[in-house]
Amino acid sequence: MSELDYYSLLEVERTADDKVIKTSYRRLAMRYHPDRNPNDKEAEERFKAISEAYDCLKDPQKRAAYDRYGKDAFQGGGAGFGGGFGGGSQDFSGFSDIFESVFGEFMGGGRGQARSSVQRGADLRYDLKINLEEAFKGKTIDIDIDVASVCDACHGSGAKAGSGRKTCDTCHGSGRIRVQQGFFVVEQSCPVCQGKGEVISDPCPECHGEGRCEKHKTLSVNIPAGVDDGTRIRLSGEGEAGLHGGPAGDLYIFIHVTPHQVFQRENYNLFAHVPISFTQAALGGSIHVPSLDGEQYEIAIPSGIQSGKQLKRRGAGMPVLNGRGRGDLIIQIDVETPTRLTAKQRELLEQFRETETGEECPKSSGFFSKLKTILTGE
Repeated sequence: MSELDYYSLLEVERTADDKVIKTSYRRLAMRYHPDRNPNDKEAEERFKAISEAYDCLKDPQKRAAYDRYGKDAFQGGGAGFGGGFGGGSQDFSGFSDIFESVFGEFMGGGRGQARSSVQRGADLRYDLKINLEEAFKGKTIDIDIDVASVCDACHGSGAKAGSGRKTCDTCHGSGRIRVQQGFFVVEQSCPVCQGKGEVISDPCPECHGEGRCEKHKTLSVNIPAGVDDGTRIRLSGEGEAGLHGGPAGDLYIFIHVTPHQVFQRENYNLFAHVPISFTQAALGGSIHVPSLDGEQYEIAIPSGIQSGKQLKRRGAGMPVLNGRGRGDLIIQIDVETPTRLTAKQRELLEQFRETETGEECPKSSGFFSKLKTILTGE
């Protein structure tokens, strides 16, 4: 397998945060775990490589050194931390281990205390697309997800039925081991039990000791009326199952409202462009505008209305999320000039033009009078 950098191995961007890196590592570790890929040398090497990458990137100091110097940071004599402590990357524990070794008894619990194996599950994200009508009315939608859930066979313990955990022979239950690094003897997490102080002697065959299995789940999501694009809905406990009995993470539903063909939304108001004929604009009248609630709203058109004028119908917009009332329906008038005239219509318009005095359209007559004055000085 060609050598990849740590970020590529974990299939994350260099700007990824700790949560994204951890989630990706768990996914890849389950995929390439030797128990799931017996006699597969390439999978075994991949598992070792991603474990090495995660061991580095999960530690802020190691990650900073790696970002600056690459793997040279952990080689003896390199420009990073490794050169000053005379050790290779396999035994490197950084300044955090040194300080923990020297001052650990004063900074929380004393030296040699095993780390708890119980861990909260990761939070998950689901992107859900809905249309504006669904956002207006609200609805319940079923979604399908694949998520790491508690193993039914071992109930999350990771141990085969009838067996359990035993004290780690490497660290003797402390979760820590001492490592010689140059002139220093430092403590670091036990690589066998990962700092837990215990190991599973007989792993569960279903989950391979993980305590979790990926399962397909169908969940019902309640979309409240008035929800907007970008709204986040939290489903507590529907994320990844925790390790060894730890609490499950949460599932976050991110709402994406698709554009509507007629209406545009701004906060709780609805906007629409409504074309009317030039006779309606000149004489006035009323129009009926359908809204998302199925109602036909009558809008009065004042005589002489111009293109671009906005008319408002209060309380006919979007419902207020988790509140009372609704926004407004706002229509913008677009006066449409006729493009197809019958002979009779043309005759009537010609008669109308003969009676024009210029006072019917004061803006246009005033503009041309002003322009003539500017150009001729008269």
